[in-house]
Amino acid sequence: MRYSKLWKDVSEKKSSAFSPIHGITHWKRVFENGLIIAKETGANLDIVELFALFHDSCRLNDDDDHKHGKRAASWVASMKSNLPELSEDLFQFLLEAIRDHTIVKKTDNMHIAACWDADRLDLGRVHIIPREEYMNTDIGRLLARRKQRAEKIFCNY
Repeated sequence: MRYSKLWKDVSEKKSSAFSPIHGITHWKRVFENGLIIAKETGANLDIVELFALFHDSCRLNDDDDHKHGKRAASWVASMKSNLPELSEDLFQFLLEAIRDHTIVKKTDNMHIAACWDADRLDLGRVHIIPREEYMNTDIGRLLARRKQRAEKIFCNY
């Protein structure tokens, strides 16, 4: 991780980091998925890492917290000067990815797509098999297909 100090700071400040469903373990898996996707798509690694860290950081609970993305994007925007420097365009992509990750399904923006696919590929933690039709990238669709096949094999035993 490039921003290990930031990961430490956020995990110490946000109680959501301790969630067994949406906490730091999930954030790290999203980052790992994002690295795989970014390698294939050319998505910006800073956006992928910052999205993984912040996207669920402002959850109030593990249930239906529909405004957590909007809260997280506002929080990130408020501390822009303390974050790694991104161009204005990339910073806006980061905010959009965080804000809309649970409410918008599709995007043509490769940076946002990498973030959303990375998050959706970790749905297995809540017993949901990622579906390729909800992925935005070719690699996301391939990885979702693999998870679907693995689940079918597992369920046949």
